[in-house]
Amino acid sequence: MNHNIMGTTKVVGIIGWPVEHSLSPVMHNNAFSYLGLDYCYVPFPVKPDYLHQAVNGIRALSIKGVNVTVPYKERILPLIDELSNEAAQIGAVNTILNENGRLKGYNTDGLGFYKALKAAGINPKDRRAILIGAGGAARAIGIYLALKGVGGIILTNRSQEKAGYLKNEINKISPGICEVIPFNENSIKKVLQKGDLLVNTTPLGMSPKIEDSPIKSADFFREDIVVFDIVYNPLETMFLKMAKQAGCCVIYGDEMLLYQGAAAFEIWTGKEAPVEIMRKFLKSNLGNYTKST
Repeated sequence: MNHNIMGTTKVVGIIGWPVEHSLSPVMHNNAFSYLGLDYCYVPFPVKPDYLHQAVNGIRALSIKGVNVTVPYKERILPLIDELSNEAAQIGAVNTILNENGRLKGYNTDGLGFYKALKAAGINPKDRRAILIGAGGAARAIGIYLALKGVGGIILTNRSQEKAGYLKNEINKISPGICEVIPFNENSIKKVLQKGDLLVNTTPLGMSPKIEDSPIKSADFFREDIVVFDIVYNPLETMFLKMAKQAGCCVIYGDEMLLYQGAAAFEIWTGKEAPVEIMRKFLKSNLGNYTKST
């Protein structure tokens, strides 16, 4: 990795609280080095009371761009000058580009999910997707799938009110495409019989509670359904272990992380992201991350 920081070096990074666990610096800095780009990626821990000052700092310090992580993806919206269509529809920003002091916000989470599907040979167009959860990740994924012509979306979430709100937002894009079912095993098992893609968008199963899963038995899975878990710590969650046991095609959460990062890379640099290099360093460091958290 190139550590030669010069006066010409373009700085990008990530803002959030906390950010010390982020794998984005190693993924991006090795990609910059591989392509010989004069960029560096830095984590910026921003305490909750200082978000406004941090955004002003992006302009004042001519920082080329940043990723935005929790808890700021929604809170940062009124501080940005312009939103991409996807970011406006999703109502959250995870990437900012600074163009001579004018900040444009993007959301690459839905795109990252979509590209991870495509890389696994799955085209969601006209398929029926079942999303577990109704938070920010479900919002980005559900809205992006609707934009890409998915055949139907079924939402299930502990808070029916929250799921209902997301359903309405998705149906604004494609009327009638989305429905909500109760968050219980009988309801989920019933809709699994007519679904093509099952996605866990919740933190259930994330370290340290690795025994958790939104579905409790491998008997629930149908072997011809594609199962995606956006959790990547641990990489193979209990949810995915059961899906594999049932013979399902599974997609791991680090793939979404990879492709949303690659999209941000291209926004900042205008260059095609070296995805395989990014994947190599992401996977080599993911083991250390998993052991240390």
